[in-house]
Amino acid sequence: MSTADAPAPVAPALAGPPPRILIVSAPYYHHVVDGMMSAAQEILGQVKAELTVVEVSGAFELAQAVAIAHKSGRKFDGYVVLGCVVRGETDHYEFICSATMDGLMHLAVDQGLCLGTAVLTVDTLAQAVARSHETGANKGAEAAVACLKQIAIARQFAS
Repeated sequence: MSTADAPAPVAPALAGPPPRILIVSAPYYHHVVDGMMSAAQEILGQVKAELTVVEVSGAFELAQAVAIAHKSGRKFDGYVVLGCVVRGETDHYEFICSATMDGLMHLAVDQGLCLGTAVLTVDTLAQAVARSHETGANKGAEAAVACLKQIAIARQFAS
């Protein structure tokens, strides 16, 4: 299934209080990340989530920001990360994509974090735009839903 034919994302039902969510964005490609941010905020608004938003320089810093926030002692129920890496002429793309995704997955698994990830790793900017429209198919909305589903699982096992 591709983004284009995926069902429209809808926030899942959550037991308990509205979740506290940290959104970390790497807005190097503003027009792409802004679209994902709008869609993520719309989904999170459906459950009246309390949002904190921070920006980092690039995709490489996304995992670092989540780790800093987690270690700060401030309680977040979940995290949504948004960014975009477009393939260039060097192997820099491979290093950044791999380090970013590995770092995020290690944090989520090792720390038991509820994490929704929309870090687009694309060959062209047109591919990124197609996945970040403010209406319709949007990876930011999908990341918000993924985060909320993880929170629902965490709450289910906590009770």
